[in-house]
Amino acid sequence: MNSSTAQYSNIQHCVSNNNRSSCGDDDCCGKKRRYVRKDGSCNMIFRHVPGEWHLYVTDIFTTLVEIRWRVMFATFALSYILSWLFFGILFWIIALAHGDVKDVTNEPCVYEVRSFTAAFLFSLETQTTIGYGSRGMSENCMLAIIIVTVQDVISVFIDTFIIGIVIAKMASARKRAQTVGFSNTAVINQRNGHRCLSWRVGDFRRNHMVEGTAHAQLVRQTAHMTGKMDISYHDLEIQNNHVILATPATIVHKIDSTSPLYKTRLQDLRRDSFELVVSFTYTDDCTGILHQTRTSYTPSEILWGQQFQEMLRVTRKYYRVDYALFHQTFKVPLPETSAEEPGLQTDLKQVDPLKQEPLNASSSTLCERL
Repeated sequence: MNSSTAQYSNIQHCVSNNNRSSCGDDDCCGKKRRYVRKDGSCNMIFRHVPGEWHLYVTDIFTTLVEIRWRVMFATFALSYILSWLFFGILFWIIALAHGDVKDVTNEPCVYEVRSFTAAFLFSLETQTTIGYGSRGMSENCMLAIIIVTVQDVISVFIDTFIIGIVIAKMASARKRAQTVGFSNTAVINQRNGHRCLSWRVGDFRRNHMVEGTAHAQLVRQTAHMTGKMDISYHDLEIQNNHVILATPATIVHKIDSTSPLYKTRLQDLRRDSFELVVSFTYTDDCTGILHQTRTSYTPSEILWGQQFQEMLRVTRKYYRVDYALFHQTFKVPLPETSAEEPGLQTDLKQVDPLKQEPLNASSSTLCERL
């Protein structure tokens, strides 16, 4: 099991007498202290990043892909309007310098451009290739011809850039990730003689991914009286980490001697303050794009002695999946002791297995390799 620890100082946190963070204050330990939100976004705010604006401008393509749609539309509309206005001013200056505004009998550089409004309209028509027919270039001014050529080239770059941004934003991995979800809770139960921590993941679309990999980390925060905060990351070993998600699957972590939950009892789970961060990385079979869906579970969202409801049924033609049962669980016998303490198998043998509901078909063989 891999683990790492990061240290942070000068962070606001709640501290109890034993130098462990407590959750008595909602402002300090409520939803604001969640490391990863349920929707998979990280609960982080960055301050005083060196060269922050320079980094955003340097990678302008990624910046525009990540901004909101309304901001993107406003930015693109402004880029068009400013380009029309800029070249309209240039055409108006050329008309003034050539005398087209004062002398209507003069052979103009641009036909029917004798005011700023006409120059702006000519710029708009040129860049959008509208071409109403009344305004057009003449052969009298080489400078005006050069400016029209430059405007046409710039308009092609603007159109290409905007189309690329819109396509990249519509094909964003975040949208596909919203159609792959985790169960609202995780459960701890007994499977094939081993205590296991499990959660569900399912694909809500008909076109499924090629292959997916499940990953889980236990994130634990420890605050000290000195103002330092330690954040440790413990990788959890997943029994079935490679999944083809044709039907919802139950991801299982066996709580053995290498697990950080090996000595955890029910009372310890209720008092603990860790966070289980789980992710599912996969490749979509339609687009070939790599996606990742994330969520997290706090100790209050990990149900002790519960098991997921069966949601897969076999008909004559199909395997029918009932997603109404995706988050549903039912109670199963499980001692309140830890996996390390003896007497676990003895307590479970006293239960009649025929009275228990069957396991999910996608997860019934998860611990057979143990």
